[in-house]
Amino acid sequence: MTLAAPRLVLQLDSAVRLVGSLLQDGALVVGLTALSAGISAAAALVYRWYTREPVPRWLSALFGGSAAAFYLNAVGLLRTTTQDPTAVFDPPRILLNSTILVAAVALSPVGRAVGDRLATDVFAVAGARSIDAEVSRIVRTVGRVTAVELPAEASDVGDIDGYDPVPTDRKEAMAGKRLLFPRTLSREELADRLVTRIKEDYGVGHVDVELDDERNVSYLAVGRRVAGLGPTMPPGVAAVAVRADPGAGASAGDAVQLWRMGEDGDPERVASAELRATAGDVATVLLDEAEAERLDHEETYRLLTLPSDPGAEHEFTSLLRSADETMETVTVEAGSELASATLSTLDATVVAVHPSDAPVETIPRRARELAPGDVLFLVARPETIRRITRAASAPDDGSAETDESGPAAADRSDDDD
Repeated sequence: MTLAAPRLVLQLDSAVRLVGSLLQDGALVVGLTALSAGISAAAALVYRWYTREPVPRWLSALFGGSAAAFYLNAVGLLRTTTQDPTAVFDPPRILLNSTILVAAVALSPVGRAVGDRLATDVFAVAGARSIDAEVSRIVRTVGRVTAVELPAEASDVGDIDGYDPVPTDRKEAMAGKRLLFPRTLSREELADRLVTRIKEDYGVGHVDVELDDERNVSYLAVGRRVAGLGPTMPPGVAAVAVRADPGAGASAGDAVQLWRMGEDGDPERVASAELRATAGDVATVLLDEAEAERLDHEETYRLLTLPSDPGAEHEFTSLLRSADETMETVTVEAGSELASATLSTLDATVVAVHPSDAPVETIPRRARELAPGDVLFLVARPETIRRITRAASAPDDGSAETDESGPAAADRSDDDD
């Protein structure tokens, strides 16, 4: 017992001396820790500027710890070895170096957060097109930009009916992105700019977006442009490639007849068709399925171009495929907003109306009153068709909601700034 007490006193005295020496170098510890945090902040800012993404935590800690380690090795170690080489292994020196390294790595996340926030605000004020971080409230309030955040999950981005779905990886690329726009835009202008940006940045053909009163995205759906002949072909018609000799002036949409030499040596007509495309001595034609079965893939046919203009339906289909608008049918249900409304209230082109008990009316008057059971043939953008479909559906609670700006234009009204 008599020997343990002095030993304990010596250990306590040694610990007090170590802490005292560390406190004497407190300014050095604080300075190097602050330098490491500053290096981490600078790394976060440069990384955000170059990649438009936050710097990884491990990389930020590496930059922060490297700054302190560089000083300890290049300055502190050199000074110690030149003055007293044995002092490198002194406990106070080991404790000081270890404390500086631990503090530098521990505070690197703080520098990372500060640098990332600074980069986000600076790039937002400078007019960056998009950014993957929250823009500070100060920048949104006094700055000249407004940030629109896309849905956080790819599953929240829907598909537009009537269009090919967009691949999942492309939805994941746009999920959670914040796009920056001028703050002076109205809600309608902002929605149009947002549609254009999504098309350009992510390569989608059609975008259906809806913004709420706070200018946040409440609905987003995307779709690819319809490709190929299939979507443009009516039922009972097939597209067949045949060996033929189309005329020099033949073009898509021409009415043609397919002829071949019969068994008796006289020419015979095989089928009537519509020319869709030519490539050398191969022509793609549209014809009835029954007539398509009679064609022989080893036969070479002669095409007779008939003296008629391309069908109006073919020209309409060609124009519709390259436009932002699409064609869709909507049925007016009893008790909906559109029941007893007129066509003039619709923000879309109505090419025909099919009443439930009458023939189809083409190009109806704008003053025509709608009735339950009417089928509307609409040509409009997907978001407009979606709003009209919602207005034509009967409400679940039995009471139709109305809006001052009309059933089809409710979501298109601008904010009263």
